[in-house]
Amino acid sequence: MQFDITIVFEYIPFLLEAALLTIEISILAILVSIIVGLIIAFFKISKFRILQKISDFYIEMIRGVPLLVQLYVIYFGLPQIGIEFDAFTASVLGLGFYAASYVAEIFRGSIQAIPFGQMEAARSLGMSYFKAMEKVILPQALRHSLPPLGNQFIITLKNSSLCSVITANELMHSTSRFASVNFAFLEFLLVASVIYFVMTFTISKLVNLMERKLSVGERRSL
Repeated sequence: MQFDITIVFEYIPFLLEAALLTIEISILAILVSIIVGLIIAFFKISKFRILQKISDFYIEMIRGVPLLVQLYVIYFGLPQIGIEFDAFTASVLGLGFYAASYVAEIFRGSIQAIPFGQMEAARSLGMSYFKAMEKVILPQALRHSLPPLGNQFIITLKNSSLCSVITANELMHSTSRFASVNFAFLEFLLVASVIYFVMTFTISKLVNLMERKLSVGERRSL
């Protein structure tokens, strides 16, 4: 069969709809990763040995098991013990918990990069440890962690293509389905590649814009 890109044209609206679902899954997954990653980061820097061990175990275990296997466990494995998720929820949880192992290290590094004297100064003003962390340390750490968090968001969006194996109707799943029906794999994959590129390029530019605005605000405050 000859190459014919026009075959894809009538499916563009469906591919764009699937791309929107991909973005939705990615946004929710990154929110999960930020919440879980922040908790794991606090465990990591805690003075309690047991919490440090828990964070180390989580990071090493999640990073040591392929994301594809984790998605299979959540979607196909957990129903055997009575825990069942639909494909959308399983995708969000799988991507979120996987990304959290990297987000945790981003937060840990950003928090520990803040001079300890700032914590001491906040405590000397009567703030509790958690209040000082909330008002002084975390705002600066979040600003410093924005670039790597942006990169992680892009990685999570690209990793969402693996969710096609658990029947989540995101971009890759729709692309494969339409390509199989029309026997036009190259045409559909090329168009999907363009859509993925547009999404990741847009996110990259938005992160760069936010980073510049935060840098300007930081210089003004100085």
